[in-house]
Amino acid sequence: MRIVLVGPPGAGKGTQATRLAEKLRIPHISTGDLFRANISRQTELGKLAKSYMDAGNLVPDEVTIAMAKDRMEQPDAEGGFLLDGFPRNVSQAEALDELLRTEGIRLDAVLDLEVPEEEVVKRIAGRRICRKDSSHVFHVSYSPPKQEGVCDVCGGELYQRDDDSEETVRTRLEVYHTQTEPIIDYYKAQGLVVTISSLGPVDEVTGRALEALKRDEDGR
Repeated sequence: MRIVLVGPPGAGKGTQATRLAEKLRIPHISTGDLFRANISRQTELGKLAKSYMDAGNLVPDEVTIAMAKDRMEQPDAEGGFLLDGFPRNVSQAEALDELLRTEGIRLDAVLDLEVPEEEVVKRIAGRRICRKDSSHVFHVSYSPPKQEGVCDVCGGELYQRDDDSEETVRTRLEVYHTQTEPIIDYYKAQGLVVTISSLGPVDEVTGRALEALKRDEDGR
């Protein structure tokens, strides 16, 4: 299957993308991983992307699209892929459609992870990270530490990252609503959108997604 995964920040896209790609036996292609891989390998596209990032500018769509094209042409993506973080806007979605048309293939589904805005704020703004080891992550509501402000694992101080503050989260949501959310209507016009709730335990959301994708595939 060839799938695009969309949803607001805090919807659990990264977690679900990894799980779904494993279950469906297709590669998980994320924009973040593409940037890191190209920059690490010092490819021409990586050098170009880094020049924009170092200057504090957004990486142009054409660079992101070129990276995605290169990745989708790798042998492991012949049988399908799951795109996470791309396309990010309608112009990227149009470019992806054109790219797939030239290859004689098309998307099978656009999986939309739906979550109420206040839940997004609660999920992200409640995160606390350990200063000693950032892999130790807690949540004030869902997985609180035994002692407030102290990591259960190593005793390090727990803190809230600047980009997890409520004000920043709401700004990120506004960017999502204005830039990325319009691609849902774009793909709805093509009959590709499958919407599920991302509320509940991770396993339940994964099962819900797989069932929705199966129903969508069977209905075609």
